[in-house]
Amino acid sequence: MAIEILHLSSVVRSAVVDRSGDRLGRVRDVIVRLGDTPHPPLSGIVVRVGRRDLFVPIDRVVSLRAGDVELSGDTLSLQRFERRAGELLLWRDVQAHHIINLQGARLIRANEIELARREPGWEVVGVDASPRVAFRRLLPRAWRARIEPGRLVDWETIQPFVAHVPSARLRIPYRKLARLHPAQIADLVEAASHEEGEEIIEAVGQDRELEADVFEELDEEHRLEFIESRSDAEAARIIATMAPDDAADLITELDQERRLPILQLLPWPQQRKVRALLNYNPETAGGLMSPDFLTLPETEPVSRAIEAVRTSKAPPEALAVVFSTDGDGKVSGTASVVSLLQAPATALLGDVIRRDPPHVHADWDLHAVLRKMSDFNLTVAPVLGHGHHDLLGVVTVDDLLELLVPSGWRGEFGMAQPEE
Repeated sequence: MAIEILHLSSVVRSAVVDRSGDRLGRVRDVIVRLGDTPHPPLSGIVVRVGRRDLFVPIDRVVSLRAGDVELSGDTLSLQRFERRAGELLLWRDVQAHHIINLQGARLIRANEIELARREPGWEVVGVDASPRVAFRRLLPRAWRARIEPGRLVDWETIQPFVAHVPSARLRIPYRKLARLHPAQIADLVEAASHEEGEEIIEAVGQDRELEADVFEELDEEHRLEFIESRSDAEAARIIATMAPDDAADLITELDQERRLPILQLLPWPQQRKVRALLNYNPETAGGLMSPDFLTLPETEPVSRAIEAVRTSKAPPEALAVVFSTDGDGKVSGTASVVSLLQAPATALLGDVIRRDPPHVHADWDLHAVLRKMSDFNLTVAPVLGHGHHDLLGVVTVDDLLELLVPSGWRGEFGMAQPEE
């Protein structure tokens, strides 16, 4: 049996009649109550009678169709409609608004909302983001069926922005956004308006680490846009959970008068790392490097090195290489995780390392770093002091690419633009 589909635009402004066919008013909006169901059921309609908006529960709707909504009974309650917590007005809150399509992490425009008749009532099944369906509302009702529908986006995979509905006390559920990669969430923030971006960041703010990861992925313009609207304490809270090199970059982007107060609010371990990085030019290996890496004495067995990788809190990209130290605590070599896994567990780290590894120095510019890492196929480059024994930090290939790729490249390649 075919499912009956109804366009929201064909319902809104339809005449509302009683069982005798006498007109009572017009449909002003359609109400759903959000919950755990993938397709929220309709809970009622808002009917305009004179200058009053009245609530009609969905169980009083005998027939819901384009141009004509029939109610049971002959009268309406004259109590004005008041939105309750958790209610969404489909026409006012969602139709023609941006929404998040979690499938592919894109912003789309809800040009049409599709309703379906399923026992025991009606429910929202999805939205149509095709631009051509927006013209349907401009046509006479008799012609609207001639406009072919676009690809339906299932309601289960979308998330409307709801911060503009304060009376409903609705927010984007964190658990839905948490399924996405921080870079995908950052793309959504960059493509959204400032208010929409704030709503996304507020949602991910339930997870401090995810919030920091998203800030790390934002471009400079948007990082500043959202951090400048926060107090010094709020900014410090976010920066405290960021990687030290990203935190240093963000602090240098702030206005001069805010840098020191925010820096002083950071926990001392983070503050010490950030202060050290701020001593370097941002466009050198020193300004690009991360101070978090893994070093072990070369007398440790390979099994201990593998366990140290497993339990280390250093960034995963920096753990692709383990650095060894000699009896004097000086850097003696490097071992890739692959070489550790291929070596006997009882072998010593000193038997596996590559001695005198390719490296860079803190004052090298980005092109020199790129040339060295490219020539030697390095994913992690150690930054050594000029004595070639002190390990100051590491440059990872992902951080290098981020600086070398032109600014705004995501937008240029359509990765961060909303689908209209």
